[in-house]
Amino acid sequence: MSNPVTKAPGGVAKRRHSSLHLWVFLVPATVIYTVFAVYPIGESLRLSLFAADGQAPAYWVGLANYHKLFFDPYWSEQFVNAFINNCQLFLIHMLVQNPIALGLAACLSLPALRGAAIYRTLIFLPTLLSVVIVGFIWQLILSPLWGVTPGFLNAIGLGSWFAPWLGLESTALNTLSLISVWQYVGIPMMLFYAALISISEETIEAARLDGLSGFWIFWKVKLPQILPTVGLVSILTYIGNFTASFDLIYSVQGGLAGPNFSTDVMGTLLFRTFFGFQAQLGDEYFGATVASSLFAIILVGVGAYLFFVQRKLRRY
Repeated sequence: MSNPVTKAPGGVAKRRHSSLHLWVFLVPATVIYTVFAVYPIGESLRLSLFAADGQAPAYWVGLANYHKLFFDPYWSEQFVNAFINNCQLFLIHMLVQNPIALGLAACLSLPALRGAAIYRTLIFLPTLLSVVIVGFIWQLILSPLWGVTPGFLNAIGLGSWFAPWLGLESTALNTLSLISVWQYVGIPMMLFYAALISISEETIEAARLDGLSGFWIFWKVKLPQILPTVGLVSILTYIGNFTASFDLIYSVQGGLAGPNFSTDVMGTLLFRTFFGFQAQLGDEYFGATVASSLFAIILVGVGAYLFFVQRKLRRY
């Protein structure tokens, strides 16, 4: 029998070699994330506490910018309107996109389905398209002047149903939300699909032996096992709707929604305060206040998910 003491130095060297690999992989990623994510967030938080008048140097104002954003009638009305519109976007994606994605994933995970790979590719393909291309496609479809929808509805006798949905304040946000659902439904679908196919066949076979079949296998066996993925998709939907809605609105509508319009969201409000005409109404540091407020909204939502939902899913 070999002496374990003589092997100790080799074991230490192996552990050091393994830790070296960890540092090699972690350090570059940490540096890149810090430079391009953590530092801009911290700088926005810092700039939100300053103000400037004309060419004068910036000076410390503390929370005055936040007081202006939340309590000044002009800015608070726009902030509340943008926040409510973002919440509406989130609810539509939660109640329309994610259930559709879950249903598609459940169908694609069935072993008897032929051509599942082709269907997955076709459904996921819009996710790879540029938002500019998506905007042009849906303008081509929905435009009342040169779109194909009016002619198509007239051809089938439903011409009276058509309306300029992207131009009406009552329907513009819902229309943009459904366009976003069409483009991005492939992402939650693939996450659900990966979770469903990881369920062991023994578990499904045991459910069949217990008399379950079809929908009830999915409802009572598969769905409880993928609840962590459902939670993950939900929080990703929340983050995405508060951070990635600007580009779709800009490309589809051909510009930015004005103040208090139904499609004005936190992203468009942030753009206006930093670069748009409203940047001249305040000061160059006010945009950082809007950005910091958006960060706080996302942070509160993620924190609530981790504290109230994720812990229960782990226990489950």
